[in-house]
Amino acid sequence: MKKLMVLFCCLWALVLVAGDIPAVQYDTLAFGDDASLEIMTWNLEHFPKHGAETIQYAANVIFAVQPDIVALQEIESDSAFTALVAQIQVLDRMHTWAGFRSNTNSWKQNLAYIYKSSEVFVTGIYQIYADDELYHAPFPRKPLLMKARYHDTDLVLINNHYKAMSGEKNEVRRRQASQLLAEYIHTNLPHDNVLLMGDLNDILTDVPEKNVFSPFLDAPDQYRFADFAIAADSTANWSYPYWKHRGHIDHILISNELFDEADNPGSEVRTVVIDDVMEGGENARYKYITDHRPVVLKLAIP
Repeated sequence: MKKLMVLFCCLWALVLVAGDIPAVQYDTLAFGDDASLEIMTWNLEHFPKHGAETIQYAANVIFAVQPDIVALQEIESDSAFTALVAQIQVLDRMHTWAGFRSNTNSWKQNLAYIYKSSEVFVTGIYQIYADDELYHAPFPRKPLLMKARYHDTDLVLINNHYKAMSGEKNEVRRRQASQLLAEYIHTNLPHDNVLLMGDLNDILTDVPEKNVFSPFLDAPDQYRFADFAIAADSTANWSYPYWKHRGHIDHILISNELFDEADNPGSEVRTVVIDDVMEGGENARYKYITDHRPVVLKLAIP
């Protein structure tokens, strides 16, 4: 099976044209290490938006950052996703990689996970709030839950892609999504190490009466947005950098069971600014990869 994946990836690579494409200084993106857990969320817009080049770029970025688990959004092609996992494996001889992509979204904007199976043991991946008749409004893309063990630590991850666009109707849908997810965690995962992440399509710093994340922000003893400091700093590297709609809209939330780990020396969160190390900067990243920057959380787990 592994040989077939590598062969498939090589066939994808042959599609690359011989012409020049922007170079990236991948070594400057290094973040993960074997002494900590790294979780990345990344919206790979209409993946693969620029064919085989997108697969190559995304694989190289993930390999350079070295997360243990990657939560992806907008994965439209199953064959391209398979090629992405295979290409990461070709690049990384130190770890074993695996992936899972859902396939229920009618617009093919599916959620997915890629993870180091040599470091992360996955016990289950499934959708929640999957009844489309009941939950289409808050969840146009069904949340994808992963249960996993990293070394001796059990984890529950919930990958999301909230409803996009401005306007009160869409804000109501996003607030409903937050409320339902808070209820799900409270009811089903009251003592678990929970990480909720994804393209949540809204900012964390709205006033309370308009803030779609109030179900989490109003319970600071239970939940914390690990990337809140980035969101609150107008000079920070935000995940969606375009002037007209500039904002930090990709987030990673942790439950209070992980507060101590997040406060440990060595834990941090950052936006991966591919633009700064890619020829052509923001325009090249937008053309060849995606309109979003990845956000990564490092947790120093003893």
